[in-house]
Amino acid sequence: MNSNCSKPLDGKDKNKYYYLVNLGCQMNEHDSEIICAILENIGYLTAKSAEEADLIMVNTCAVRKKPEDKVASLLGKYKILKDEKPGLIIAVGGCMTQQEDTAAYLRKRFHHVNLIFGTHALPRLPELILKAESSNKTIVDIEEDYADREGLPVLHSSSFKAWLPVIYGCNNYCSYCIVPFVRGRERSRSYNSIISEAKLLAEKGYLEITLLGQNVNSYGNDLPGSCHFADLLNGIDRISGIKRIRFMTSHPKDLSLELIQAVKEGDNVCEHFHLPVQSGSNNILKIMNRRYTREHYLELINQIREMIPGVSITSDIIVGFPGESETDFRDTLDLLKTARFDNAFSFLYSPRSNTRAAAFADQLSHAEKEERLERLNEVQHSISIEVNQSLKNKVLEVLVEGPSKNNDSMQTGRTRTNKLVHFPGPSALTGRLVMVKITEAKTWHLTGELEGEIS
Repeated sequence: MNSNCSKPLDGKDKNKYYYLVNLGCQMNEHDSEIICAILENIGYLTAKSAEEADLIMVNTCAVRKKPEDKVASLLGKYKILKDEKPGLIIAVGGCMTQQEDTAAYLRKRFHHVNLIFGTHALPRLPELILKAESSNKTIVDIEEDYADREGLPVLHSSSFKAWLPVIYGCNNYCSYCIVPFVRGRERSRSYNSIISEAKLLAEKGYLEITLLGQNVNSYGNDLPGSCHFADLLNGIDRISGIKRIRFMTSHPKDLSLELIQAVKEGDNVCEHFHLPVQSGSNNILKIMNRRYTREHYLELINQIREMIPGVSITSDIIVGFPGESETDFRDTLDLLKTARFDNAFSFLYSPRSNTRAAAFADQLSHAEKEERLERLNEVQHSISIEVNQSLKNKVLEVLVEGPSKNNDSMQTGRTRTNKLVHFPGPSALTGRLVMVKITEAKTWHLTGELEGEIS
């Protein structure tokens, strides 16, 4: 997606303008907010389009092949702009470029790229941009030095919702996943740093914060003492002004009773767990190195629902993992029917270089993966709409995010359980908490009528 973190100035002037394209996860979105702030701190303003920019920044993703293909397509397009405007600076950063072989490939194929930098280089970005502006060579910085991110500026893309990273990196090394190679080992931020940032966000009027980490459940394992993620949730829940606390992503093997209890007892902690299962087959889970069984996962689901009535649970599923048999896939379908997720984000398995699974035998054909994905989505969609229909005629709290993309007379927002809701109402409600009576339920969203604003 394109990220415009502030309003562009109109008219022709001598200012420098940047255009940023963000690909990938919520952590990437937060990184892009940091990039926007850094660029504006060194004198850039945001452009309306790539054609108007003096600097184009692409923040990349490496989790699947599709976003990598998107980068190549964009860089080809930007070559035309560079030919028309030789002074244009093109920079590529993020997870894709953190890989040494990928960075070398980009440097060799796209000679018009001025700067290639990895996920650990954000603290050095101001000097890297200055070097790129004055050099006729491609500047490359993919060092794995885990430079301190504390104190980096952030230009939040919303005035009422904010990302708040609590832990960087991952130690799990799932056999299909590139994240530990591009984000590094787990590094928890200090409790006090996180609490201080959350208090500052509350003082600025932010109503909702989302705590980020590749595995938030591992928070604190690398810190002295015994502060863990449940303790952090409890601490943020006590901060006045914050009305909603979300978190992602939770690894099932590390989900504790204390964390479930913190969600149950927290006044402002939202009743939603995103708990990726990836597969319903014990055989595939073992090969994936997920370190839990389907039985353990379903026990967690039952425990969450028993302790927190009305909770929503979403998940991620990989279809067509190497060696996945029809029996393995049917185990996944069976898990879906048993777990009854509110929603599940399903993806075709995509081989990632440097991961163990990329070298596994028995890689499935694209057609076979597509066929299974279609079957899986059919099952999950029927479950999602049934779950949503149970919410008809209920009055739910909604944080209004703004006008609907498809109908500007409708407002869009989310419930505490992360359900998307559309309802007619004025745009002045953006950033406010309202009560909405649900009148219609669809697979992906709910429709309702405004009942009133929360004072």
